[in-house]
Amino acid sequence: MTNTQPPQVISTQDGAVTTIVLSAPKRKNALDGVGWVQLRDALRGAEDDDQTRTVVITGAGDDFCAGAAVGGRRNRPHALRSTQQIHEAAHALHALTKPTVAKVRGVAVGAGWNIALGCDLIATDSTARFSQIFGKRGLSVDFAGTWALPRLIGMQQAKRLALLGDFVDAAEAHSLGLTAWTCPPAELDDLVAEVARRLSAGPPIALAQTKALLNSSFDFTHQQALDAEARAQAINFATEDALNARRAFQEKTEPVFTGNWAVH
Repeated sequence: MTNTQPPQVISTQDGAVTTIVLSAPKRKNALDGVGWVQLRDALRGAEDDDQTRTVVITGAGDDFCAGAAVGGRRNRPHALRSTQQIHEAAHALHALTKPTVAKVRGVAVGAGWNIALGCDLIATDSTARFSQIFGKRGLSVDFAGTWALPRLIGMQQAKRLALLGDFVDAAEAHSLGLTAWTCPPAELDDLVAEVARRLSAGPPIALAQTKALLNSSFDFTHQQALDAEARAQAINFATEDALNARRAFQEKTEPVFTGNWAVH
């Protein structure tokens, strides 16, 4: 039977920026099993697309994402399979080598908040509201929230948010260091567009390596971090980007980064 349901995840591309929209606005963009698979596939598609340099994730309508859709569908997969679908999407997001920006307005709760936390940068407007609501549903935190929160704000605050499930508004989230920017609603689209433009204009190989180094930093000793940085720089020196940047510095112009190898 042909699936006539509208997609829950929609990808569009504008130049070097791919925007992934969580699109189930009638339920605040909560995703069911099909939606999580669509999100995973959209993220993998962005990774495989050579034209994409930056990924923006946002929600349709007035909200970001209310997490996982509950109830309503018969013949649902076993809970282990449902969790696997969610975690495959989480891993696809974490594995993206390209910079990711979450554009958040309205509700971002449960796995929805953790989608945002899985991005490299989060921008919100003043309507944003967050909660690790899992405990109030008799569940434990998923979509890698237990990995992200302690790294971002320390164990004490992570436990407060995860165990109590309190709502946090945009101002508090920003004061805790959980977001990079917060702004009035009318300014959010332009802010994210400018951030995405700047990221897309950067050196893709160097940025990908910096992202990987930062993601691994809590698992490295100081010496391991230095060794990993040295390997990354050796790769960077073999790109046209390093040569172009050096030439642009000497000529006092702006470099153009291609991500191409200098060695053929």
